[in-house]
Amino acid sequence: MADATTDAYIDTADLRLVELPYAAQLNIRLDPKSPAAGAVGVALGLDLPTDPNTVTTHGNLTALWLGPDEWLLTAPPGTAADLEARVRTAGAAAVTDVSANRVTLLLTGPRARDLLAHGCALDLHPRAFAPGRCAQTMLARAQVVLAAQDEGFRILVRSSFAGYLTDWLRDAATEYV
Repeated sequence: MADATTDAYIDTADLRLVELPYAAQLNIRLDPKSPAAGAVGVALGLDLPTDPNTVTTHGNLTALWLGPDEWLLTAPPGTAADLEARVRTAGAAAVTDVSANRVTLLLTGPRARDLLAHGCALDLHPRAFAPGRCAQTMLARAQVVLAAQDEGFRILVRSSFAGYLTDWLRDAATEYV
């Protein structure tokens, strides 16, 4: 994979694709109406989003809604153990460190939505998929978590599919280069 600090897979005026540095990632499962949900929010300093397919961010923590009782928490490298301990101490939650499970790609530029539309069935129009939205979906036959941000799209893909997906994105981007 490319070094996000120096290399980009795609680097044009219309598109830029880089791999973000390794991130801590925790899968959290709990009843969102339980007292534990509030306690976890306090422990993290971040409320878990309860609206489907939304994202909440506070400081360097991001929580992505994956299901009615499931979230993905992303944070800077080296923080997974501390965050996991804080969640466990806060209450009845199942928490699993999945940091090594996914690679995070960042796709930016005015043609980013067009490129994603080549391989994703989601309605990516800003009315439907604006910053602060996320979804588990398929992109070029690879399962991903896609999150819209102000600067572009974060694509979280299983490590074993990362090479394939970056190659597919580069190939699909040839019409924009």
